[in-house]
Amino acid sequence: MHTIGTPLMWVAFTVIVIIALAADLFVLRSKGPHKVATSEALKWSAAWIALALLFNVGLWWYLRGPLGDEQAKHIALQFFTGYLVEKALAVDNIFVFLMVFGYFAVPPVQQQRALIYGIIGAILLRTVMIFIGAALIQKFDWVLYIFGAFLVFTGVKMLWGVGDEPDIGSNPALTWIRKRLAVTSEYHGTRFVIRENGTRWFTPLFVVVMMIGITDVIFAVDSIPAIFAITDDPFIVLTSNVFAVLGLRALFFVLAGMADKFHLLAYGLATVLIFIGVKMLIMHFWHIPIGAALVVVALAIGTSMVASVLFPPKNKEVD
Repeated sequence: MHTIGTPLMWVAFTVIVIIALAADLFVLRSKGPHKVATSEALKWSAAWIALALLFNVGLWWYLRGPLGDEQAKHIALQFFTGYLVEKALAVDNIFVFLMVFGYFAVPPVQQQRALIYGIIGAILLRTVMIFIGAALIQKFDWVLYIFGAFLVFTGVKMLWGVGDEPDIGSNPALTWIRKRLAVTSEYHGTRFVIRENGTRWFTPLFVVVMMIGITDVIFAVDSIPAIFAITDDPFIVLTSNVFAVLGLRALFFVLAGMADKFHLLAYGLATVLIFIGVKMLIMHFWHIPIGAALVVVALAIGTSMVASVLFPPKNKEVD
């Protein structure tokens, strides 16, 4: 499997992620369960973005020696474009997380705990999916056409279903969990499992963590093929994915109070999926430069967000 990632680079990346997650968990435990204020979420979100950018600068600096300045810049641009795509598509996850929290009536003080453990599970599952996808592309390059067609189909389906809210209660994964696990009707603080009269019970918080991980994997089925249109190097695909997911918890609390303001964002996300799908389908006939792809993605997301503010929902009630 061809990759720029050397053993040292893989080790360095793994260490950075472990330290970042450990710091996140340490802060979570030291502050205890609490409702995350927007100001706190903004600081954490800025920190995660800064970490990703610093990693990208370090990647460029490290690769200048063995690959040359131009190639190093190209790879750094691939990372940044992939990170932006994954970050943008992760916003859709946040809206579904809001619905999951609403459905299970998760107390505000427990939401960040559910998110961080759900995200850790998502990182592990995404890692497996990325290596499987990279191996498939390495052996069968025609898989890229399947990925491209799937992204176009998903984008069109998203456009068609704008405004439709998923029915969390009928989710097959939730149905499966409820049939096989004894789940308490009430929350028990930060605990995932309790024992009563010798019987093990799972709390709703455990189910929420499971649903967050499952939801992220479902969305990753869209987002991971999208980044393979930018690069098929598993190191760049994985690192850009992981850094985008690491900041998902902070981004959730930043956008949680603004979800209704970006009602047109789904159109931007759908446009991104369709564009990347088409890029993947025509990549052997016409190569769209990474820089141009980055501009299209940024314009699609930015335009949909600005339009959401300029043209609020017609049925919005005036306070």
